[in-house]
Amino acid sequence: MCSTASMGHRLNRVAVMGGTHGNELSGVYLVKHWLQDPSELQRRTFTVTPFLANPKATKRCMRYISQDLNRSFTKAFLLSKGTKDDLYEVSRAQEINQLFGPRGSADAFDFIFDLHNTTSNMAACLISDSEKNVFTMHMCHYIQKHTQTPCPIYLYGLPGQENYSLMSVAKNSLGLELGPQPHGVLRADVSAHMRALLACGLDFIDLFNQGTSFPAFDIVAYKLIESVHFPRSPDGEFLGIVHPQLQDKDFLPLKPGEPIFQLLSGEEIFYEGDVPIYPAFINEAAYYEKGVAFLKLEKRTFSIPPLETPAASTP
Repeated sequence: MCSTASMGHRLNRVAVMGGTHGNELSGVYLVKHWLQDPSELQRRTFTVTPFLANPKATKRCMRYISQDLNRSFTKAFLLSKGTKDDLYEVSRAQEINQLFGPRGSADAFDFIFDLHNTTSNMAACLISDSEKNVFTMHMCHYIQKHTQTPCPIYLYGLPGQENYSLMSVAKNSLGLELGPQPHGVLRADVSAHMRALLACGLDFIDLFNQGTSFPAFDIVAYKLIESVHFPRSPDGEFLGIVHPQLQDKDFLPLKPGEPIFQLLSGEEIFYEGDVPIYPAFINEAAYYEKGVAFLKLEKRTFSIPPLETPAASTP
């Protein structure tokens, strides 16, 4: 996604999404609160719209009803002709695309924050599709400088892969992934941390709109390589679990020869790569349905150019 804001355009419309996954309750309950009292979201130079993305799944405290809403924003789904037999999340994705997009159009919202929880020991993670979104990378840099705890950046886009997430509807976006928090559970510390990170991101947009200069910088981010699956039997049964030496080591280096799985038979499986990688979403509960044990990331340093300030004539 190319950042429109990096070319000097002021941001006027921002959305805050909670409940994209209906059992990730920090975003769900914060958005419910803000729908009643949005005052803490508002800033002087733009408007903020809180929105509950998947109300049916939220009501049932489920990740989704028919399919993952956050994987339902492909062109095929968004352009499909609606019928009474449509999957709920496909219809909801089309509705969200019309309300906050359409994706890729001049009418799309300027920014979307998407609020998520993970069961993995990831603390606070900032999520973007690509380091090429200059505006979002500047926001990540600002958040990292103005928070007391680490906030690693996870870049999920793969070469040639269509962006499938809810965030792709807007011109710019950032996902906030916080944990560890069990699905269907609220933790005060996690919710407070999410609230603080969001406030920092909103402050950044306000400063940008007011003409603040943001110079070039180098930044570390973690780029997706591939998913690593649990070992399975020919009939699909799990043969092992995440090794205790890997558990809870999100964003820490996994070196060649170190264990990754402990089989139920007692055997161990070791990482056979040639260079260290950086796992994330280790033993994430929501990924069990896909058989994914963790994501394999590479640690990269990117040079981000300066952020052009909005033109003075922009309203």
